[in-house]
Amino acid sequence: MRILVLGAGGIGGYFGGLLVKGGADVTFLVRPGRAAQLREQGLVIESPLGNFQVPARTVLREDVQPGWDAIILACKAYDLEDAIDTLRPAAAGALIVPQLNGIRHLAVLDAAFGAEAVAGGMTQVGLALEPDGRIRHLALTPIFRHGARQASQQARAEKLRDTLALGGETFALSDNILRDMWEKFTFLATLAAMTCLMRATVGEIARTDEGAALTLSVLEDCAAASAAAGYAPRGEYLADLRTRLTNPTSPLAASMLRDLTKGGNIEGEHIVGDMLSRARAAGRAAPVLAAAYTQLQAYSGRLGK
Repeated sequence: MRILVLGAGGIGGYFGGLLVKGGADVTFLVRPGRAAQLREQGLVIESPLGNFQVPARTVLREDVQPGWDAIILACKAYDLEDAIDTLRPAAAGALIVPQLNGIRHLAVLDAAFGAEAVAGGMTQVGLALEPDGRIRHLALTPIFRHGARQASQQARAEKLRDTLALGGETFALSDNILRDMWEKFTFLATLAAMTCLMRATVGEIARTDEGAALTLSVLEDCAAASAAAGYAPRGEYLADLRTRLTNPTSPLAASMLRDLTKGGNIEGEHIVGDMLSRARAAGRAAPVLAAAYTQLQAYSGRLGK
């Protein structure tokens, strides 16, 4: 299969690099500056699981053509509209696998390309793209999941699974990708809301008098929103989140906090804001989630975003 990866930043570069390393036919759709970096040094991955460097075939927006079996969409939510315009010449006949945070991008992509073309996808990993182009694996065991959102996509999803297997055990076909996406959304919205609101790691928050209780209140609001959507987090998954998000020794923080600390653009509306709307629709007051989103809105307002 021919795979086009939109973006060679953290997610696209890391998982795309694993596929290239395994021998998959992968091309990266990137901007000119990133293309120049990749021509010079290839994809450079630094990870506690093993460093590696692989060549990266690239294509620019103005040169992209149809003929792809699958497209992995690995952009930030605030770049989604531009990504859709960029992908239009390439999308015909391809199964699109979005690897964005949250949920609401699915409706946007369905409207742009048709629901039949848009599968589900989720990743778990902590990554940082350095100014020199290196991708650093910071935290979390890497996971890449894709799956059919409707029965008519299943054969194509299974064919893609066989190709992605070249990248190793990190890649897998989910038998319930929407549940997986909602579970991640529950986790990420809680993590982003708390670590950004408090400007602290999970451990630093948990070591305060009220931190663990506040975190668990946000988690319950997010879980209720997921349940109202028809995808209640599994009991064992929620139990694990309660432990991980209140661990007093944990260095974990959302990548949104790193972006915010650097003065960069953030996905506050797409993650925390969307979850707050869903929690309110589910009948939850969600005061801590609301405080976190207010803070993120104020930050984005200063940026003029």
